Amino acid sequence: MRIALASDAWAPQVNGVVRTLGTTATELGARGHDVVPLTPDLFRTVPCPSYPEIRLALGCGRGVAARLAAADPDAVHIATEGPIGWAARRWCLDNGMPFTTSFHTRFPDYVALRTRLPADWFWPLLRRFHGPAARVFAATARLEQELQGRGLARTHRWSRGVDLALFVPDGPTPATLADLPRPIMLHVGRVAVEKNIGAFLAVERPGTKVVVGDGPALVALRAAHPDVLFLGALHGADLAAAYRAADVLVFPSRTDTFGLVMVEALASGVPVAAFPVPGPLDVIGEGGTGLTGGTRPIGALDPLLDLAIDRALQADPEACADYGRGFSWAASTDQFLAGLCPRERASRSAPARVGAVPAPVAA
Repeated sequence: MRIALASDAWAPQVNGVVRTLGTTATELGARGHDVVPLTPDLFRTVPCPSYPEIRLALGCGRGVAARLAAADPDAVHIATEGPIGWAARRWCLDNGMPFTTSFHTRFPDYVALRTRLPADWFWPLLRRFHGPAARVFAATARLEQELQGRGLARTHRWSRGVDLALFVPDGPTPATLADLPRPIMLHVGRVAVEKNIGAFLAVERPGTKVVVGDGPALVALRAAHPDVLFLGALHGADLAAAYRAADVLVFPSRTDTFGLVMVEALASGVPVAAFPVPGPLDVIGEGGTGLTGGTRPIGALDPLLDLAIDRALQADPEACADYGRGFSWAASTDQFLAGLCPRERASRSAPARVGAVPAPVAA
């Protein structure tokens, strides 16, 4: 199957969306599918305000349309609500092509944090974007319920995976972290306001705080917290080694739709401390034992982050690794394929498939 994948988030950006899309594209290619990426590197771009490392495609409408027409895809998936995503959406609607979308980022919450305007003001734009999609992919049941409550009824579960060959409990650890005071409390992710890293850095307890990642808030946080070790962005084996060196991953975000770094840490045998909010609740579970019926703790959630850290440090590393191994990219890709709406599903002459979802006609 030829699958057009439209995304404003792509390498060299470093975030969970890019890792998810890139890994899924690789998995699809390994299964014999032809993935046609429509990404910022194909167009003239400008820096995104407040996110200069994110490049936004300018005047890409005709280019996206031409590439989609030339590709003649069997299915179209639109991953982001940026210029490329809107252009792909318009081409699909103009040409009667069914398409699916995914909800990776709480765009209304992120804009609200920057503008101090209510997040609800931005939801009509999100409903307009995703409304015509045959399905809206969401990572968790909780997120599906939220989208349905916002008027997006046609949702589909698309969970996340972890590189189980890379993120393992056993292996080398960075020499730079070897002699630091314990416990080592690690944060991994974009260094930006929506990640709420300040809540982590404000926790007063013995040990060492380590931040892995880059982003617009890095300079200010590094200046304000000279006692914190900021390692910048790490990738591949270096990132896996940093996880293994940690005693706990601290995930203070209140706005993530999933939190890929949590399952990477768990697969590395590292427990997670977080607030009891969507994302952590969907991975760690309210009781800190996961969502698969386990009884051994893999982390802790608490409105007081210092208490969550203290309890998470008592978790069972072996249980963490066992639970983390349950998130595979193979299973995630199965879900992705199951949710697509290929062109033939919208054919009026073809018999309807059981469970098929027709593409809406509203713009």
